[in-house]
Amino acid sequence: MTRQSRTGPAGSERSLHQAYDTALLDLDGVVYAGGHAIAHAVESLAVAREGGMHLAYVTNNALRTPDAVAEHLTELGIPTEAGEVITSAQAVARLIADQVEPGSKVLVVGGEGLRVALRERGLVPVESADEEGLAAVVQGYGGPDLAWGRFAEAAYAVNRGVPWFASNTDLTIPGARGIAPGNGAAVEVVRIATGAEPQVAGKPLPPMHRETVLRTGAERPLVVGDRLDTDIEGAFNGDVDSLLVLTGVTDAVQLLRAEPRHRPTYVDRDLRGLLTGQPEVVEHAGGWRCGGWTAVHADGRLDVEPAGGAGGAGDPVDGLRALCAAAWSRAGDGVYADDVEKALARLGF
Repeated sequence: MTRQSRTGPAGSERSLHQAYDTALLDLDGVVYAGGHAIAHAVESLAVAREGGMHLAYVTNNALRTPDAVAEHLTELGIPTEAGEVITSAQAVARLIADQVEPGSKVLVVGGEGLRVALRERGLVPVESADEEGLAAVVQGYGGPDLAWGRFAEAAYAVNRGVPWFASNTDLTIPGARGIAPGNGAAVEVVRIATGAEPQVAGKPLPPMHRETVLRTGAERPLVVGDRLDTDIEGAFNGDVDSLLVLTGVTDAVQLLRAEPRHRPTYVDRDLRGLLTGQPEVVEHAGGWRCGGWTAVHADGRLDVEPAGGAGGAGDPVDGLRALCAAAWSRAGDGVYADDVEKALARLGF
């Protein structure tokens, strides 16, 4: 049974890599950003694997093939087989294959990851909307150099009634230089031009969860991600536990404002959180205490203080966990932006 939290992050006496059999890890913003590993990722994953946890890499990025992703991870110091990588390209290819005849032609607006996934399902990727017998259009992240004309090609086909699919609808994607437009932004271009709605496979929707379960066989999975609206909501929809790491898209303000389906089971700074237990957040004196911090939510305002006075503070992440409990337990009262920022400033966020 999942421990998806509604009133604060959960605690765990056991380290997470021992409490769960498989980590379903997002990549961008969790394991790497651009071409570089995120701090502590390589060492943390090595220890988790040595401790018996299976690692699977689950990404909404449909650009690269599982072979290419596995090679990249291995180069970063994380030995990975292609079979340990699950992509939204694979999920959308299965979704399409379930609805069209074997050998059908599919217009691809995206990268090589989509083409390889379609071929794996016995489908034929093509480049033109004018292909005779076109059965579907599929759109996935194609990198920053994807030509504008590809969106027009998709629009021509969709406007003629060809079924439209999207690997995912993430509006942004983190990289080494910052946050860039993701596939969801590209999908919006075609939506505006056609008025149509695609069938979507990626996180947080069921086709991606189905693909992940089929390929990993996980029995006690833990979703590990950096996005509330994909990773954490996907875990919620799949009724499995989740760990949010603060190394990617989601910041502390967004976490405090999270609606129930976007609230992670656990919160930690980075992937070192896999290797430790998680402290309990408990009600205390009209507020919430975690480690050396106590948070309160009164009259629509959030505040956090060291539990034992100025010398009693500890890990700032404990303070954030306590703030989450205070905010989530009284979300209907509203949380004011200035008070959130003041409380987080005390913790260094």
